[in-house]
Amino acid sequence: QVTGPSGEGTDAVVILEKTPFQEEKVSDLLKKHTKLELQMRNDIYSTYHLYPPPELSEIKTTVVYPATEKHLQKYLHQEVHLIRETWEDYKNITLPFIQSQSFSIQWVYNILEKKAEADRIIHENPDPCNGFVLVPDLKWNQNQLEDLYLIALVHCREVKSLRDLTAEHLPLLRNILEEGKEAVAKRFGVPGSQLRIYLHYQPSYYHLHVHFTALSYDAPGSSVERAHLLADVIDNLALDSTYYQKRALTFALRADELLLKKFQEAGRV
Repeated sequence: QVTGPSGEGTDAVVILEKTPFQEEKVSDLLKKHTKLELQMRNDIYSTYHLYPPPELSEIKTTVVYPATEKHLQKYLHQEVHLIRETWEDYKNITLPFIQSQSFSIQWVYNILEKKAEADRIIHENPDPCNGFVLVPDLKWNQNQLEDLYLIALVHCREVKSLRDLTAEHLPLLRNILEEGKEAVAKRFGVPGSQLRIYLHYQPSYYHLHVHFTALSYDAPGSSVERAHLLADVIDNLALDSTYYQKRALTFALRADELLLKKFQEAGRV
Protein backbone atom coordinates (compact mmCIF):
# COMPACT_ATOMS: atom_id res chain seq x y z
CA GLN A 1 0.00 0.00 0.00
CA VAL A 2 0.98 3.61 -0.65
CA THR A 3 0.12 6.21 1.95
CA GLY A 4 -1.40 9.31 0.36
CA PRO A 5 -1.37 12.94 1.61
CA SER A 6 -4.49 12.30 3.69
CA GLY A 7 -2.81 9.42 5.48
CA GLU A 8 -5.06 6.80 3.91
CA GLY A 9 -3.52 3.74 2.30
CA THR A 10 -4.11 3.13 -1.42
CA ASP A 11 -3.24 -0.15 -3.13
CA ALA A 12 -0.49 -0.22 -5.74
CA VAL A 13 1.13 -2.93 -7.83
CA VAL A 14 4.93 -2.81 -8.07
CA ILE A 15 6.60 -5.16 -10.55
CA LEU A 16 10.36 -5.72 -10.25
CA GLU A 17 12.20 -7.27 -13.20
CA LYS A 18 15.93 -7.85 -13.68
CA THR A 19 16.93 -6.40 -17.01
CA PRO A 20 19.00 -8.55 -19.42
CA PHE A 21 22.76 -8.25 -19.28
CA GLN A 22 24.26 -5.98 -21.93
CA GLU A 23 27.16 -7.59 -23.75
CA GLU A 24 29.32 -4.47 -23.71
CA LYS A 25 29.03 -4.24 -19.91
CA VAL A 26 29.85 -7.85 -19.04
CA SER A 27 33.57 -7.13 -18.69
CA ASP A 28 32.80 -4.26 -16.31
CA LEU A 29 30.50 -6.58 -14.38
CA LEU A 30 33.36 -9.02 -13.82
CA LYS A 31 36.13 -6.48 -13.18
CA LYS A 32 34.91 -3.27 -11.58
CA HIS A 33 34.29 -3.28 -7.83
CA THR A 34 32.46 -6.59 -8.04
CA LYS A 35 32.24 -8.80 -4.96
CA LEU A 36 32.38 -12.58 -5.46
CA GLU A 37 31.54 -15.15 -2.78
CA LEU A 38 32.39 -18.77 -3.50
CA GLN A 39 29.44 -21.10 -2.91
CA MET A 40 30.65 -24.43 -4.25
CA ARG A 41 33.60 -25.91 -6.15
CA ASN A 42 33.77 -29.38 -7.71
CA ASP A 43 36.61 -30.18 -10.10
CA ILE A 44 36.39 -27.62 -12.95
CA TYR A 45 32.97 -26.33 -11.85
CA SER A 46 32.35 -23.59 -9.30
CA THR A 47 29.45 -21.32 -8.39
CA TYR A 48 29.53 -17.88 -6.80
CA HIS A 49 27.26 -15.17 -5.51
CA LEU A 50 28.14 -12.02 -7.46
CA TYR A 51 27.33 -8.58 -6.09
CA PRO A 52 27.65 -5.98 -8.88
CA PRO A 53 28.09 -2.24 -8.30
CA PRO A 54 24.85 -0.17 -8.25
CA GLU A 55 25.33 1.22 -11.78
CA LEU A 56 25.26 -2.36 -13.12
CA SER A 57 22.39 -3.55 -10.91
CA GLU A 58 19.44 -1.99 -12.69
CA ILE A 59 16.02 -3.39 -11.84
CA LYS A 60 13.17 -2.33 -14.11
CA THR A 61 10.26 -1.21 -11.92
CA THR A 62 6.69 -0.84 -13.17
CA VAL A 63 4.08 0.81 -10.94
CA VAL A 64 0.29 0.59 -11.31
CA TYR A 65 -1.20 3.23 -9.01
CA PRO A 66 -3.87 3.48 -7.87
CA ALA A 67 -4.48 -0.24 -8.38
CA THR A 68 -7.98 -1.66 -8.51
CA GLU A 69 -8.95 -5.08 -7.16
CA LYS A 70 -8.74 -6.38 -10.75
CA HIS A 71 -5.13 -5.21 -11.01
CA LEU A 72 -4.24 -6.87 -7.70
CA GLN A 73 -5.83 -10.16 -8.71
CA LYS A 74 -4.07 -10.09 -12.08
CA TYR A 75 -0.63 -10.18 -10.48
CA LEU A 76 -1.28 -12.63 -7.63
CA HIS A 77 0.02 -16.17 -8.11
CA GLN A 78 -2.82 -18.58 -8.93
CA GLU A 79 -3.40 -22.06 -10.29
CA VAL A 80 -4.04 -22.05 -14.04
CA HIS A 81 -6.59 -24.02 -16.06
CA LEU A 82 -6.79 -24.55 -19.83
CA ILE A 83 -10.08 -23.69 -21.54
CA ARG A 84 -11.12 -24.95 -24.98
CA GLU A 85 -13.52 -22.28 -26.20
CA THR A 86 -15.86 -23.06 -29.10
CA TRP A 87 -17.55 -20.30 -31.10
CA GLU A 88 -20.75 -21.05 -29.18
CA ASP A 89 -18.83 -20.68 -25.91
CA TYR A 90 -17.56 -17.33 -27.11
CA LYS A 91 -21.04 -16.06 -27.99
CA ASN A 92 -22.74 -17.45 -24.88
CA ILE A 93 -20.06 -17.09 -22.19
CA THR A 94 -17.02 -15.03 -23.15
CA LEU A 95 -18.60 -12.17 -25.11
CA PRO A 96 -21.32 -11.39 -22.52
CA PHE A 97 -18.62 -11.47 -19.84
CA ILE A 98 -16.40 -9.05 -21.82
CA GLN A 99 -19.33 -6.68 -22.34
CA SER A 100 -20.10 -6.70 -18.61
CA GLN A 101 -16.58 -5.69 -17.61
CA SER A 102 -15.39 -2.13 -17.03
CA PHE A 103 -11.61 -2.47 -17.30
CA SER A 104 -10.60 0.94 -18.66
CA ILE A 105 -8.53 1.13 -21.85
CA GLN A 106 -8.38 4.92 -21.82
CA TRP A 107 -4.60 4.63 -21.84
CA VAL A 108 -4.84 3.02 -25.31
CA TYR A 109 -6.99 5.89 -26.60
CA ASN A 110 -4.54 8.38 -25.06
CA ILE A 111 -1.75 6.90 -27.20
CA LEU A 112 -3.86 6.81 -30.36
CA GLU A 113 -4.95 10.43 -29.81
CA LYS A 114 -1.38 11.52 -28.94
CA LYS A 115 -2.44 12.62 -25.46
CA ALA A 116 0.25 10.38 -23.95
CA GLU A 117 3.49 8.71 -25.10
CA ALA A 118 3.51 10.68 -28.37
CA ASP A 119 7.30 10.98 -28.14
CA ARG A 120 7.59 7.18 -27.90
CA ILE A 121 5.85 6.41 -31.22
CA ILE A 122 8.14 4.38 -33.48
CA HIS A 123 5.81 4.32 -36.49
CA GLU A 124 2.27 5.33 -37.38
CA ASN A 125 -0.06 4.56 -40.24
CA PRO A 126 -2.84 7.13 -39.67
CA ASP A 127 -5.52 5.42 -41.77
CA PRO A 128 -8.61 5.13 -39.50
CA CYS A 129 -9.52 1.67 -40.80
CA ASN A 130 -6.22 0.05 -41.76
CA GLY A 131 -3.76 2.05 -39.68
CA PHE A 132 -1.99 1.57 -36.38
CA VAL A 133 0.54 3.03 -33.97
CA LEU A 134 3.72 1.15 -33.02
CA VAL A 135 5.13 1.96 -29.57
CA PRO A 136 7.58 0.31 -27.14
CA ASP A 137 5.84 -1.86 -24.58
CA LEU A 138 6.21 -0.72 -20.99
CA LYS A 139 7.98 -4.02 -20.27
CA TRP A 140 10.94 -2.84 -22.36
CA ASN A 141 13.29 -0.13 -21.08
CA GLN A 142 14.86 0.30 -24.58
CA ASN A 143 18.39 0.00 -23.16
CA GLN A 144 19.15 -3.27 -24.98
CA LEU A 145 17.75 -5.29 -27.89
CA GLU A 146 17.82 -8.66 -26.14
CA ASP A 147 14.34 -8.08 -24.70
CA LEU A 148 12.97 -5.86 -27.48
CA TYR A 149 9.19 -5.54 -27.07
CA LEU A 150 6.82 -3.29 -29.01
CA ILE A 151 3.04 -3.12 -29.39
CA ALA A 152 1.01 -2.21 -32.48
CA LEU A 153 -2.30 -0.60 -31.47
CA VAL A 154 -4.91 -0.37 -34.24
CA HIS A 155 -6.81 2.86 -34.82
CA CYS A 156 -10.09 1.01 -35.37
CA ARG A 157 -11.88 0.76 -32.02
CA GLU A 158 -14.51 -1.81 -32.99
CA VAL A 159 -12.17 -4.81 -33.13
CA LYS A 160 -11.70 -6.31 -29.68
CA SER A 161 -9.76 -9.51 -30.29
CA LEU A 162 -8.85 -12.38 -32.59
CA ARG A 163 -12.50 -13.52 -32.54
CA ASP A 164 -13.62 -10.36 -34.40
CA LEU A 165 -11.21 -10.71 -37.30
CA THR A 166 -12.44 -11.56 -40.81
CA ALA A 167 -10.98 -11.20 -44.31
CA GLU A 168 -11.99 -7.52 -44.36
CA HIS A 169 -9.24 -6.92 -41.79
CA LEU A 170 -6.50 -8.41 -43.99
CA PRO A 171 -5.27 -4.99 -45.25
CA LEU A 172 -4.91 -3.84 -41.62
CA LEU A 173 -3.10 -7.00 -40.54
CA ARG A 174 -0.77 -6.94 -43.56
CA ASN A 175 0.05 -3.29 -42.87
CA ILE A 176 0.98 -4.17 -39.29
CA LEU A 177 3.13 -7.10 -40.38
CA GLU A 178 5.02 -5.39 -43.20
CA GLU A 179 5.24 -1.81 -41.94
CA GLY A 180 5.98 -3.00 -38.41
CA LYS A 181 8.91 -5.13 -39.56
CA GLU A 182 10.26 -2.27 -41.70
CA ALA A 183 9.98 0.20 -38.82
CA VAL A 184 11.78 -2.09 -36.37
CA ALA A 185 14.55 -2.82 -38.87
CA LYS A 186 15.00 0.90 -39.61
CA ARG A 187 14.97 2.08 -35.99
CA PHE A 188 16.63 -0.81 -34.17
CA GLY A 189 18.45 -2.77 -36.87
CA VAL A 190 16.57 -5.99 -36.04
CA PRO A 191 15.43 -7.87 -39.19
CA GLY A 192 11.96 -9.35 -39.48
CA SER A 193 13.44 -12.86 -39.36
CA GLN A 194 14.48 -12.18 -35.76
CA LEU A 195 11.07 -10.96 -34.60
CA ARG A 196 8.19 -12.88 -33.03
CA ILE A 197 5.00 -11.08 -34.15
CA TYR A 198 1.79 -12.36 -32.60
CA LEU A 199 -1.60 -11.73 -31.04
CA HIS A 200 -2.80 -12.94 -27.65
CA TYR A 201 -6.00 -14.85 -27.05
CA GLN A 202 -7.32 -14.14 -24.53
CA PRO A 203 -5.82 -10.65 -24.67
CA SER A 204 -5.10 -8.72 -21.49
CA TYR A 205 -7.23 -5.83 -22.82
CA TYR A 206 -9.92 -5.79 -25.47
CA HIS A 207 -8.61 -3.45 -28.15
CA LEU A 208 -6.88 -5.27 -30.99
CA HIS A 209 -3.11 -5.10 -30.63
CA VAL A 210 -0.12 -7.05 -31.95
CA HIS A 211 3.07 -7.91 -30.06
CA PHE A 212 6.55 -7.53 -31.58
CA THR A 213 9.30 -9.21 -29.52
CA ALA A 214 12.87 -10.29 -30.11
CA LEU A 215 12.87 -13.92 -31.23
CA SER A 216 15.55 -14.74 -28.65
CA TYR A 217 13.45 -13.26 -25.82
CA ASP A 218 11.18 -15.62 -23.89
CA ALA A 219 8.52 -12.96 -23.51
CA PRO A 220 5.60 -13.36 -21.07
CA GLY A 221 2.58 -14.67 -22.96
CA SER A 222 4.53 -16.08 -25.90
CA SER A 223 3.58 -19.66 -24.98
CA VAL A 224 1.68 -21.88 -27.42
CA GLU A 225 -1.62 -21.71 -25.50
CA ARG A 226 -1.84 -17.94 -25.85
CA ALA A 227 0.21 -16.61 -28.78
CA HIS A 228 -1.04 -16.70 -32.40
CA LEU A 229 1.54 -15.70 -35.00
CA LEU A 230 0.28 -12.80 -37.10
CA ALA A 231 1.49 -14.41 -40.34
CA ASP A 232 -0.57 -17.52 -39.50
CA VAL A 233 -3.63 -15.40 -38.68
CA ILE A 234 -3.32 -13.67 -42.06
CA ASP A 235 -3.03 -17.01 -43.90
CA ASN A 236 -6.01 -18.47 -42.03
CA LEU A 237 -8.23 -15.49 -42.87
CA ALA A 238 -7.10 -15.55 -46.51
CA LEU A 239 -8.25 -19.18 -46.71
CA ASP A 240 -11.51 -18.64 -44.80
CA SER A 241 -12.92 -15.23 -43.90
CA THR A 242 -14.80 -16.65 -40.90
CA TYR A 243 -11.98 -18.88 -39.66
CA TYR A 244 -11.96 -17.35 -36.17
CA GLN A 245 -15.75 -17.53 -35.91
CA LYS A 246 -15.61 -21.28 -36.56
CA ARG A 247 -12.68 -22.84 -34.77
CA ALA A 248 -12.20 -23.59 -31.10
CA LEU A 249 -9.48 -21.63 -29.33
CA THR A 250 -7.49 -22.74 -26.30
CA PHE A 251 -6.38 -20.33 -23.58
CA ALA A 252 -5.37 -20.40 -19.93
CA LEU A 253 -7.36 -18.86 -17.08
CA ARG A 254 -6.24 -18.39 -13.50
CA ALA A 255 -8.23 -19.96 -10.70
CA ASP A 256 -9.53 -16.64 -9.39
CA GLU A 257 -10.69 -15.24 -12.75
CA LEU A 258 -14.40 -14.60 -13.08
CA LEU A 259 -14.42 -15.90 -16.65
CA LEU A 260 -13.28 -19.30 -15.41
CA LYS A 261 -16.22 -19.33 -12.99
CA LYS A 262 -18.56 -18.55 -15.91
CA PHE A 263 -17.19 -21.56 -17.82
CA GLN A 264 -17.53 -23.72 -14.71
CA GLU A 265 -21.13 -22.62 -14.18
CA ALA A 266 -21.88 -23.52 -17.80
CA GLY A 267 -20.36 -26.98 -17.30
CA ARG A 268 -17.57 -26.33 -19.81
CA VAL A 269 -14.70 -27.05 -17.41
